[in-house]
Amino acid sequence: MVAFFAPGRLNFLQSDIPDTMDLFVYGTLMAPQLFAAVSGLDGAKDQSAELSGFEVRRIAGNVVPTICAADGSVNGVLWTGLDEAAIQRLDLYERAFGYTPQKVNVTVNGQAHSVLCYMPPAGQEVLEQPWRLKDWETDHLRPAILAAEELFSHDPLPDPAQLRRMWPMIESRAWAKTRVAQAPSTTRFSATEEDVTITAKQPPTGGFFRMQNIDVHHRRFQGDRSATLNREIFIAVDAAMVLPYDPIRDKVLLVEQVRFGPKMRQDPNPWMLEPVAGIIDARETPEQAAMRETEEEAGLKLRHLVPAGSFYASPGATTDYFYTFVGLCDLPQDAPYFGGLAEEGEDIRLHPVTYDAALQLADSGEIQVGPLLFLLNWLSRHRDRLRTMA
Repeated sequence: MVAFFAPGRLNFLQSDIPDTMDLFVYGTLMAPQLFAAVSGLDGAKDQSAELSGFEVRRIAGNVVPTICAADGSVNGVLWTGLDEAAIQRLDLYERAFGYTPQKVNVTVNGQAHSVLCYMPPAGQEVLEQPWRLKDWETDHLRPAILAAEELFSHDPLPDPAQLRRMWPMIESRAWAKTRVAQAPSTTRFSATEEDVTITAKQPPTGGFFRMQNIDVHHRRFQGDRSATLNREIFIAVDAAMVLPYDPIRDKVLLVEQVRFGPKMRQDPNPWMLEPVAGIIDARETPEQAAMRETEEEAGLKLRHLVPAGSFYASPGATTDYFYTFVGLCDLPQDAPYFGGLAEEGEDIRLHPVTYDAALQLADSGEIQVGPLLFLLNWLSRHRDRLRTMA
């Protein structure tokens, strides 16, 4: 069976529609909630099934499984009652990562059935450890569902190659949603889920980031409901930001690079002074991202990370959420030096400066980036403590 992908949408050629709409799965799609999110079906029926001649194994550096030819057998799930639309969605989801459909014979209650199964790509580094659905579900099921929901909100759907490029950001946004925590409501309105209702969503647009148009209404302070409001929201990802600080030498490290937001605002000098900053990848904690980005951008290994606060950057129009840290380190150098990863197109200059010099840059207006101003302000309140500890 060969699938045909028209630009911007996913279709099977009429002659290639499989003669069975039953699908055997052995990995994450055994989870009913994820299967429903990917297939678009709530009523698909599942049965336990067995595929002989294979074993399920973990893939190095990945959380999803693969199957390998072996003397054993694979216990999986046979999904039945799938329509063409569901098969097309599943085909996109699998083919984007190199999995291809084949007909296999599985056993259900002692009876053989010829069904579809997506077989893994060649060349995977397979580990000896078995893969178990329950272990995966504990940490990965909810973000996987959120990622699938974002994917299938697109109209038109991407083709497999486009989805492969989009997937890291889709996953990062999904994991960002799982990190949301309930902050205190001692002064502000104490909200319930029903207090803000999104009544309509347009398909998201954009490549790396997303813009989405929504209709929404909310509870007003007087107790009644607002009129339906139309809003456009910039759908971004969570980021970690670090101000490297040497408490012995009382120096900080500033990052300089060109930024195109200021350029589009017609700022005559779009080279900005910033903290170390980077996207928090899927399955990564803010602390891990902070340590990684500091090493990648500045070539520094931090001794210790001190949380400085987390916040929305511009909550009226964007989902941007920043986790900020002061990173304790050694900064013996005085002259600027270059950093960043060439493979990511980074052109970065690093400035080791004294704390007082950094404050002068803030007061003069040369520092224009909010998170850096925030971190310098935080440091001004905690500097004595950090220096005493050092």
